[in-house]
Amino acid sequence: MSPSEVTLHEPENPIEMPTEFPRYINREKSLLEFNRRVLAQAQNDQIPLLERLKYLCISSSNMDEFFEVRLASLLELAKDPNALTFPDELPASSVVECLSETAHSIVEEQYHTLNNILIPALEKENIRFVRRNHWTEQHKEWLSNYFEQALQPVLSAVGLDPSHPFPKVLNKTLNFIVSLEGKDAFGRSNGLAIVPVPRSLPRIIKLPTEATDGENDFVFLSSILHANVSRLFPGMTVTGCYQFRVTRNTNLFIDEEEVDDLMSALRGELTGRQYGGAVRLEVADNCPQHMIDYLLDRFKLDKTALYEVNGPVNLHRLDAVPGMANRADLQFSPYTQKTYNLKERPSKNAFKIFTRHKETSDNLFEKIKQKDILLHHPYDSFSPVIEFLTKAATDPNVLAIRMTLYRTGEDSLIIKALERAAQNGKEVTAVVELRARFDEDNNILQATRLQDAGVHVVYGVVGYKTHAKMILVVRREGDLIRYYTHMGTGNYHHITTRFYSDFGLITANPAIGRDASKIFQQLTSLGDTKNLEVLLQSPFTLKSGMIERINREAEHARQGKSAKIIAKMNGLEEQGVIDALYEASQAGVNIQLIVRGICSLRPGVPGLSENITVTSIIGRFLEHHRIYYFENSGGKPELFCSSADWMRRNLIARVETCFPILDDDCFQQVYTEGLAMYLQDNTGAWVLQPDGSYLPKEPNGAEAYNAQSLLIEKYSH
Repeated sequence: MSPSEVTLHEPENPIEMPTEFPRYINREKSLLEFNRRVLAQAQNDQIPLLERLKYLCISSSNMDEFFEVRLASLLELAKDPNALTFPDELPASSVVECLSETAHSIVEEQYHTLNNILIPALEKENIRFVRRNHWTEQHKEWLSNYFEQALQPVLSAVGLDPSHPFPKVLNKTLNFIVSLEGKDAFGRSNGLAIVPVPRSLPRIIKLPTEATDGENDFVFLSSILHANVSRLFPGMTVTGCYQFRVTRNTNLFIDEEEVDDLMSALRGELTGRQYGGAVRLEVADNCPQHMIDYLLDRFKLDKTALYEVNGPVNLHRLDAVPGMANRADLQFSPYTQKTYNLKERPSKNAFKIFTRHKETSDNLFEKIKQKDILLHHPYDSFSPVIEFLTKAATDPNVLAIRMTLYRTGEDSLIIKALERAAQNGKEVTAVVELRARFDEDNNILQATRLQDAGVHVVYGVVGYKTHAKMILVVRREGDLIRYYTHMGTGNYHHITTRFYSDFGLITANPAIGRDASKIFQQLTSLGDTKNLEVLLQSPFTLKSGMIERINREAEHARQGKSAKIIAKMNGLEEQGVIDALYEASQAGVNIQLIVRGICSLRPGVPGLSENITVTSIIGRFLEHHRIYYFENSGGKPELFCSSADWMRRNLIARVETCFPILDDDCFQQVYTEGLAMYLQDNTGAWVLQPDGSYLPKEPNGAEAYNAQSLLIEKYSH
């Protein structure tokens, strides 16, 4: 069956909206709208209750990253009064003001969701957060002992006076500001103290059976400290105790042109990340105004950066509750990933646990030569990729292994396989991206491990993050040298492959192998690589290759031919691509976009984008595919998978790859499972409106259709 034979739901008639909308949607505003959609999952009573709590935690974590990365960058930009945002070209200062209003609204909604929706629903399931005014004598006795034994020994209260200045407060840590009366042991009247809470302490404590009558009774750490804080100040009277948290700028500033050793420079910069400039202050909503003003002054923040909250200042730490509650009935049904057997061709028994088969590595490579292998994570296990690399590490005919590493996680089997390959005498090269945000420390450790094992480690290209996902195995077979390649849309990370949706291709296609070899040579020798046969690569040919194909569809539409573009990605913000899509829409091309997060393109605007629809899928798994389909009327349809979104950073400032799906069976699988099924989704889909807001896609009488649930069912059978 060809892709054109797959039944798709065509877009509904575009909404008639005024044409005076700005041409582009602000990128950061779109990011906040994405977080609204995540938060909406916490309010959706069709989702298991503890999973809804997890969505609340995810939305909190997303907001943290928004402040410490995106808003922090905008605040730096706004220091230049002439600075404009991209691609909407608005004054950075006015964007900051608008975002602040939206962010306050979202945070208020988060705490409303916790206090008025989730906590009452959890109580009905006998999962209780026991507040201080509901503590029994039994609770108080146990919690008092807990404070004395587990908390007091590690808490260091700091009384504020000239010899005890305001302490350095780490990024996103829990702290308390305490007001005091009386004098300490030295006769000093401090008035104020700060109590920092170490990150090692749990923020949620489950009460044991001897302390409570409920099976799932929890107490916030902040409640315990509030009740016992006077014990930290003997001889003095505590008149107030209020939690607060400061979020800091965590962007790293390294002039790569001026450093000789990127790893050493990055190590030095990471030590100061926790003390970057403050961008947000969260404080308990019952904190007196004069103490709030004191904290704002200390952190050099104005009132727009203040967030007064009714609950724990770090909602993300509530993500421990589902694991401690032991209520499987309130979570998603367990799902076991299927492991594709690399040594057998697909059949009704294709999904066997490959580790039970003890076939030779020669056979493994022979099977890959016979036919491309497509893996769809998280429905397919990541294990075959590890098996592919592990076999290459021990195969005597394998001469070299080359690999890009962006995020791998700790205790990675990928790293162990590369170490073994080097120890076995293979020529092993790892292109490690040290600047993968928030994974810098781990990547430095992994790079050091690999170097110690004899792996040739390089750190990519100055000024360009290496975000491509590639493994290249070079193997001698008789008088020939053959390439075996894995290319993917997601990271080589054994944890994220369990809940990120991604495609991975294992192939012996010689053109893909030759192109991958050229790119690795480029990354290690920094030589010029031109004339790739089938791959597209940023920052060189990926953007132009995509725009060329968009323009081709537009020309087909002008000629009266059928013209269609379907694309799925995490983010869309690159101005050149958006403009090309607008022109294609005006030419009559049917454009269906599935964009999970940021989308600066404005769909459904008459005269500009009335032939474009944009949907966002929010579900159990994080949608991470990057898939690009071009109908190419009169020729063979083209389908690509990529490590790159249609974002400026991906197309201009990173090393990325985009690979064609050439095998007919793999083509059909990617098209059906990655595009067609998602376009029919009417339970997890949100539709972008011309004004930049999103509305849930309504079934309109159709049977409920959830792409992720159907894929779980399909792979389970």
